[in-house]
Amino acid sequence: MARAGKVKIDRERCKGCALCSAFCPKKIIKPSGDVNSFGYHPAEVRDLKNCTGCGICALVCPDVAIIITRKEEAA
Repeated sequence: MARAGKVKIDRERCKGCALCSAFCPKKIIKPSGDVNSFGYHPAEVRDLKNCTGCGICALVCPDVAIIITRKEEAA
C-alpha cells in the first residue's frame, strides 16, 4: 500500500518563513502570491497529489500552522 497525505496550512498562522518549502522532499510547498491579514505570504501546496504525507513540513513549522492527514491507498 502506498501512503498519501493531505497538507492543510493555516494561512493566518503562517508567517511565510519558507522552512516548509526548504525541507519538503517533493518541493511541492511554495510561498503564496497572496498575503494573509498580517501581510505575510503564507505557504501553499502547489501539487497535493504528489504529497507523501511525510510530515517534515509540519515538524519544521515554527508557527504550528501545518497539519498532515494520511490515508493508505492500494498500490
